[in-house]
Amino acid sequence: MSERKAFCTECREETNYLITHKTIKHCIRGKEYDFNISAVECEKCGEAVSIPGLFDLNAKEIDSQYRKKENIIAIEDIYNLMNIYNLGKAPLSLALGFGEITITRYLEGQVPSKEYSEIMIKALESPRYMKDCLNNNKQKLGETAYSKAIKAIEELKNIFVVSDKMLLTISYIFQKVEEITPLALQKLLYYIQALFMVKYNKPLYDEECEAWIHGPVYEGVYNMFKGFKYNPIDDKRFAIFKNRFHELSDEEKQIIDLVVESFGVYSGKTLEKITHNELPWKEARKGCFPEEASKEIITKAAIKEYFINISKEYDLYTVKGINSYIKKQLQLNG
Repeated sequence: MSERKAFCTECREETNYLITHKTIKHCIRGKEYDFNISAVECEKCGEAVSIPGLFDLNAKEIDSQYRKKENIIAIEDIYNLMNIYNLGKAPLSLALGFGEITITRYLEGQVPSKEYSEIMIKALESPRYMKDCLNNNKQKLGETAYSKAIKAIEELKNIFVVSDKMLLTISYIFQKVEEITPLALQKLLYYIQALFMVKYNKPLYDEECEAWIHGPVYEGVYNMFKGFKYNPIDDKRFAIFKNRFHELSDEEKQIIDLVVESFGVYSGKTLEKITHNELPWKEARKGCFPEEASKEIITKAAIKEYFINISKEYDLYTVKGINSYIKKQLQLNG
C-alpha cells in the first residue's frame, strides 16, 4: 500500500498525513449549523495540509448533512424518483407541477425549497400521491410519459403482496448491506423471525415460511425478486420505504442488525447449508426426496421451539454467540 503524503507548509517537506474529522460552524440561508467534516493534518507536526479533492468532499458532506437537518430530499432520492416512475428529468418536473427544468437544476446541486422538497418526498413515499400528480398534470406531461409512469405505478403493486412489516424489514436490510442475493435475503428473513420470536415471544411478520429445496422461503418475497435469480438484488423501488424506518421499533431494528452482522456476512449458499442442518426445515421436509418441490409450512411454533432450545447453549442475543452457533453448524457440513 502506498504511503499517503502531502506537502506540509510548516515542515517544508512532503510528509505523511492523517485524515481526521472536525466540527465547524457554517451559516446557510441566515441560519447557523454545526457540520462534521473531514480534516487532513501532518503526521509529523499536526498542522493542516491540503490534498486534492478535500474541498469537494467536504462540500458534499455539508450539503448532505444540511439536507438531513432540514428534511430536504437528497439528490440520490431524486434519481430514485426518476427510476421508480420511469420518468426523465423534464417529464418528472412536469408531473410534479414544477417548471420543466426544475429537476435538472436540483440534480446539478440547487437545493429545493421546503415546499418542493416535501412534494418530491411524498411522491417517493406514496405511489398513490404520485398517481394523483400524474392525473392532475396529464396534459402538460404528454401521453407517452404519462403511460410509462402509470405502468410503473401498477407494477409497484407487485411489492405490496407481503405485509408492511416484511417490506420495511427488507428495505432496512437493503440499507444495511452492500449487496444481497434473493437466496441470502430469504435466510436473513428466516433468522430475523426466529430470533425475534425467541426474544419477544411473538412473530415479527405474519407470513408463513415454506420448506423449499434450498431452505426456508417466504413465497411472496420469492415472487418479488425471482427475476434476479442468483444475482445481487438491485431494486430501486425499495427507496419508497427508506423514510419509514421509524415505523420499525428499536427492538425490531436491534434484531435485524444482529442478524445482518452475524448471518449476513455469509453467502446465500452457506446459509442454505446451515438451514439444512436445522430441525424446522428437516422436519417439514420429511418424506420428500432431496430435489422434490414442497410447499410444506415450517410453522412458527417449530421455529420458535428449535431456537429457544439453541439459546440454552448459545447466546443468540450477541453477534459473538450467534457466530459460535454458525461455526458449529459449518463444522457439521465438513
